[in-house]
Amino acid sequence: MALSRWQKPLGAILTLILGGLGLFALHKLLGEISFREARAAFHGIPAWRLGMAIGLTALSYLFLTLYDVTALRIVGRRVPYRTAGLASFTSYALSHNLGLGLLTGGTARYRIYSSGGVSGADVARIIGLAGMTFWLGLVVMTGVALAVTPGAIALGGLQLPVPMVRGFGFAVLAAVAAALFAARHSGRAVSVAGWTLPLPSARQALVQIVVACCDMAAASAALFVLVPGIGASLFPVLFLAYVLAVVVSLISHVPGGIGVFEAVILALLPQVARPELLGALIAYRVIYYLLPLVIAAAVLAIQEHRQWRGSVGSILGHSQVVATSLSPILLSMLTFGGGAMLLVSGALPGLHDRLRILRRVLPLPFTEASHIAASLSGTALLLLAPGLYQRQDGAFHLARIILLAGAAFSLLKGLDYEEASVLLVIAGLLQWTRAAFYRRSSLTSAGLSRDWLVAVALALGLSFWIGLFAYKHVAYQSELWWDFAWRGNAPRFLRASFASSVLLTAAALHWLFRTREIVDEAALRALPEAIDPMALSDRTYAALAYCGDKRFLVSSAGDAFVMYQVQGQSWIVMGDPVGNREQWSELLWRLRDMCDRSQGRLLLYQLSDRALPLAIDLGLQLIKYGEDARVDLDRFNLDCPEARSLRYSERRARREGATFEIVPASQVPSIMADLEAISKAWLQAKGHTEKAFSIGAFDPRYMSMFDCAVVRQEGRIVAFANVWKTDDREELSVDLMRHADEMPYGTMDFLFIHLMLWGRENGYRWFNLGLAPLSGIEARRLAPVWARLGHLLYKHGEAQYGFEGLRAYKEKFLPCWESSYIAGPPGIGLVRALFDLQALVGGGRDSAARKARLSRVA
Repeated sequence: MALSRWQKPLGAILTLILGGLGLFALHKLLGEISFREARAAFHGIPAWRLGMAIGLTALSYLFLTLYDVTALRIVGRRVPYRTAGLASFTSYALSHNLGLGLLTGGTARYRIYSSGGVSGADVARIIGLAGMTFWLGLVVMTGVALAVTPGAIALGGLQLPVPMVRGFGFAVLAAVAAALFAARHSGRAVSVAGWTLPLPSARQALVQIVVACCDMAAASAALFVLVPGIGASLFPVLFLAYVLAVVVSLISHVPGGIGVFEAVILALLPQVARPELLGALIAYRVIYYLLPLVIAAAVLAIQEHRQWRGSVGSILGHSQVVATSLSPILLSMLTFGGGAMLLVSGALPGLHDRLRILRRVLPLPFTEASHIAASLSGTALLLLAPGLYQRQDGAFHLARIILLAGAAFSLLKGLDYEEASVLLVIAGLLQWTRAAFYRRSSLTSAGLSRDWLVAVALALGLSFWIGLFAYKHVAYQSELWWDFAWRGNAPRFLRASFASSVLLTAAALHWLFRTREIVDEAALRALPEAIDPMALSDRTYAALAYCGDKRFLVSSAGDAFVMYQVQGQSWIVMGDPVGNREQWSELLWRLRDMCDRSQGRLLLYQLSDRALPLAIDLGLQLIKYGEDARVDLDRFNLDCPEARSLRYSERRARREGATFEIVPASQVPSIMADLEAISKAWLQAKGHTEKAFSIGAFDPRYMSMFDCAVVRQEGRIVAFANVWKTDDREELSVDLMRHADEMPYGTMDFLFIHLMLWGRENGYRWFNLGLAPLSGIEARRLAPVWARLGHLLYKHGEAQYGFEGLRAYKEKFLPCWESSYIAGPPGIGLVRALFDLQALVGGGRDSAARKARLSRVA
């Protein structure tokens, strides 16, 4: 427990340390290089080399899309190349720039593939197989580079003789060949960290290797062609340095490997001129990392804008379409990049020719103030980026203003029209996709987290290092702070860096010492009288709002709500939000914010497919919990061969004197004594106590809110069930179902059959038989551990829990099965939340909650 508590903070600190070490290594490696030399080398790269690098980058990303194509074939899923290509391209555009610490490309893949009908389990397999492709190609290309080297290799001063290098290369290739021979038969699997992945056949693995080798050759060649004067004989050495730099960047978890990648390359290639190599690395960072991110954001923004223009009413009527869009993620990263660009620009000296023009038209104080304002704008954009990722409208409006202001400050501080153009493009893309930022929020409620603060700190540290590198020959003295002059680039850098550091420190302290959310239990204990759950919902689970054991978060318009309860440190939501689906995302994000401020864990219980995209957006881990049985009443009849057992039970119960009756809610109090006697006897016979939260408990006031279906024998009530009905007649269901010890054979079948027939006669569309826990969970070799454990419990826990018998009973009514999920925090947090859920459903909430049950009546 203690280790889990400190795992994330220690990981963030380690990322900051590794990022700092990378920048420190860069500082040492570039100690003899001046900023002028680096800038001259960057600007001296010929246009044809830049064009070749862009072409090779395009080729690399083309082969990256084939990672997913081959993975889909191994998994056995047929998906159009357009879908696979978009998923792969956006995924790698994100992961290349973010690394593993902040977001992952798996999010992009899940959103695109799930919209194409690919299950979450298959998406996880695609990600695993794409990773396998990468490592296979990495190993093979390393072996090839070592085997074909024309001479001795010097890595960081270590001289390796040719026989040793080539021998090691051939050994690597021989090991790969042996692995291919062992995989000559398909259908095998390999287990990795608790996950089981399909092992490709030899032919499939060979395709993976070819695809990955082509990708890595193109990616490393894009860097190679950017270095002027480098000989072809050095390509194997550069490739080995490139591979090691990529691996170290992945291990460091520094977003994009910024600083770490460059430091490793510089350290392992001492034979290449440092200024030219540094200029090539800067150009490579722009071409291979940033350019694809911009293109991915632009493509998605244009597609979504066209979609919204074509069907505005449809899109706004189905918030899932907007909630699962990718443009907010990519635009948040572009905004983050725009902020980093302003900080880097503020650390670099202005161009003298442009400053001379400004000197003629502007007084010096305007330029000085604009320089600081531009850096502050950059820091603000870094801090607002997570709000854009969370689709907050407040962050959208504020980011748009700051982008426009940043563009103006860029012009006023040094006529930097290039960066002003970039900021205006980002602002235009934000405006283009404004409908995606639909979550209502204040202008200052950007959702900062530990990972975002780490990324902001690394960006600020990078800009500060760039400033130190640019002004390494300046003698730093206290007088520099007060030196205001047109050529005072170093003083302007110091003042801007200090202002940005103050703003970041203030944001970090605000995040660290933020106050906990004070939950007013009296206000949240009951719904307002004007809200009728059954009128808002097309599913009967909304009737659980009447149980009196939940808290409620209601939309501002009063047309939607979330019902939840706090157990221990877990905030547990019961079912999907109820009401207007346009409000679901806003309600769940508000609840997540409240939970986070109270340092709790959020768990969504019995979630349907309709709310899955929102759970993904919240960053929760999904597990399948079971399946809901819903009977289509239009098709329900007893005459089909499959209903043979139901016909027998109904006829025999009728022969033994069973009769069916619907008692209106107004008349339920007149039979309450009989119902209570049956309930008490049933609980005693079963050895059960009343449950809570996910089911109602017998209470006279609660029972009086609903019609009651009863079965009588010679006038005596022998079984009953209170009836849930939606106002739109979309669904009919029952909550409490209890019966006497002595009753006709098949009484409960008799009750359900006649209730369904009654529902069909009265215009109801569906009858919900309720959840079959752990049903539908398959224990295939590719399934995750939780699925295999759930299937094992389902199969072998029959004596204790009756899981399989419950599904078999409901199967008699020929229902449609719909999956139900639990969404919670990843890792040990999910396990702890499930224990809290068990306590809550079992009635573990304090007794005061039960005494306060039914604080409002129907």
